Amino acid sequence: MRPFREHTGTVAPLDRSNIDTDQIIPKQFLKRIERTGYGEFLFYDWRYANDGSSEPGFVLNQPRYAGASILVTGKNFGCGSSREHAAWALLDYGFRVVIAPTFADIFNTNAGNNGIVLVKLSESDIDTLLNRAKQTPGYRLQVSLLDKTVKDEQGFTRAFEVDDFRRTCLLEGLDEIGLTLKHDAEISAYEQRRGARGW
Repeated sequence: MRPFREHTGTVAPLDRSNIDTDQIIPKQFLKRIERTGYGEFLFYDWRYANDGSSEPGFVLNQPRYAGASILVTGKNFGCGSSREHAAWALLDYGFRVVIAPTFADIFNTNAGNNGIVLVKLSESDIDTLLNRAKQTPGYRLQVSLLDKTVKDEQGFTRAFEVDDFRRTCLLEGLDEIGLTLKHDAEISAYEQRRGARGW
């Protein structure tokens, strides 16, 4: 997992609430055995028409948001099924940060385990960011996990809360496997003792 300290990126405004994981990555794309390659299917049913053509009105299909790495969206983002593929799709597409009023619990865990920073701000703050991203070409935000702030160049500055354990893991680039491997010496010593006793 890539460490996250500070990130500045273009904002894509997705002004919808209760976006579930089946919309983030539809079920027909869950057959892959790798964690990569899901980005092209992110929000597939919104990005493409039934004939496979691009929906020009959808935010991620608009040239002004090409390369966006920060998603600002509505409350209860990531609800629905527990599929970790939703986090994989967002990360593979290029999103490092999602900002919303609230997130579904399981998605919150999956995102953190994959190096995506989730920032909770008030609904009024979200409305401000959505409007600025729609009205300002190339609108960018700076998200710092070091001082737990979100800033833009127009004077918007907000602090956000993040669990200390999750923050440490993100800063150090540690997923659950990485956390386990920090104790490799102790695990190896235990296995040697266990083997010597014939267990």
